[in-house]
Amino acid sequence: MAGIEHRQVDSDEAGMRLDRWFKVHFPGLGFGPLQKLLRSGQIRIDGARAKSDTRVQPGQTIRIPPLGIDAKDTKSGPIGGRDLRHSADGELLSRMVLHEDAKVIVLNKPAGLAVQGGSGVSRHIDKMLEAWANQKGEKPRLVHRLDRDTSGVLVVARTRGAAQQLTAAFRERDTKKTYWALVKGVPRKREDRISTWLVKEQTPDGDRMRIARHGEDGADHAISYYRIVEQAGQNLAWLEMEPYTGRTHQLRVHAAHIGHPIIGDPKYFEADINWTFPGGIQNRLHLHARHIDIPHPNGGRLKITAPLPPHMVQSWNLLGFDENAASEDD
Repeated sequence: MAGIEHRQVDSDEAGMRLDRWFKVHFPGLGFGPLQKLLRSGQIRIDGARAKSDTRVQPGQTIRIPPLGIDAKDTKSGPIGGRDLRHSADGELLSRMVLHEDAKVIVLNKPAGLAVQGGSGVSRHIDKMLEAWANQKGEKPRLVHRLDRDTSGVLVVARTRGAAQQLTAAFRERDTKKTYWALVKGVPRKREDRISTWLVKEQTPDGDRMRIARHGEDGADHAISYYRIVEQAGQNLAWLEMEPYTGRTHQLRVHAAHIGHPIIGDPKYFEADINWTFPGGIQNRLHLHARHIDIPHPNGGRLKITAPLPPHMVQSWNLLGFDENAASEDD
């Protein structure tokens, strides 16, 4: 039949899910149409029927029927609020993928999407991962989390064994996490270490962390590092931040503690009456998990960088910040 195409799987695509393979090669093909083609047997691997979670291997031949899509139909780029409300789970997750192999998936989580469920949370990554469950019904596993309004690198394990290894790496601090933040004012020191005790308290607006006294019941020690990358006069500064410990809201509380809260932080931002919110900058949390360096379950290190979310790209452009000014170990 005219229009049928056959493609061989490349060596660097070993272990990739079939739905992810189609997302890479035919990004304009939606999740629903792909499932329909798979159910009807029009898509085959080496002549055999396949499912969306089938793992492809180098040298296999994939039968591709006429898809009826053009390059202009490609749905890519930043994920917006409409996508978060209306896109199917599998399709949305596929658009977040920064890295994928047989053991690990790394996502670029958009701001505004929760990682886990909670009060008032209708959609979250943990539930969405059910769309990627294997034939045994096992879904990929979270190994750490990000705040709902924080964007960036989120590591997910494909297998139970990988989850145990990755979780241990976070627990034993054998990871390096780098965040980018835009803060009010400019810290006096170009780089510094912040060390405090943090405790959770209940407020009318939900849980909030505060600086605790040494030894206060329920308090945890928290250590963060920061350095100034660039600044806009004395009004705003771009900080590169690294949490040594992993406490709730740690970087947000520490930034506020040194008198330079993160722009758009709904919980911890406070400004004096003489400070004016910069025009043209969105009042959304400017905190992004930019880079992670973590041991891979198969050996070696996995180093992944996530592009900035749209509202931070807008701010960086407005302020004339150069993303290349931060030296990163990519």
